[in-house]
Amino acid sequence: MSSNKPDNNEEWKNKLSNDEFEILRMCGTERPFSGKYNSFYEEGVYHCAACGAELFDSKTKFDSGSGWPSFYDVLKTSNVKLLEDTAHGMKRIEIRCNQCNSHLGHVFNDGPPPTGLRYCINSIALKHHKS
Repeated sequence: MSSNKPDNNEEWKNKLSNDEFEILRMCGTERPFSGKYNSFYEEGVYHCAACGAELFDSKTKFDSGSGWPSFYDVLKTSNVKLLEDTAHGMKRIEIRCNQCNSHLGHVFNDGPPPTGLRYCINSIALKHHKS
């Protein structure tokens, strides 16, 4: 994916499930339409599954048809970081949690107003908390 994968030490292996470790620490991707939050629209805030940082508000979630939960904006820009990703012969922008450096997904310029962005996130990278 990006030039460096998040730290994948034993602490993370003990804290996360195998699937969470593969996505969050090894920059994996879940299969489209397989994640629990793809068609989930309850009000609340989505947090990083690894560290609990607040990432997205349910009010910015939309159905992109991509098979992954999609948001048109982040809750706090300081809680995410964007990195160039040139893996698989593509040029994309990877999204990571700024607090724990976990891989979340990618951001694309084909989202709805007001931002025109689509934050395409792996469900397994998120934990939803009701408002």
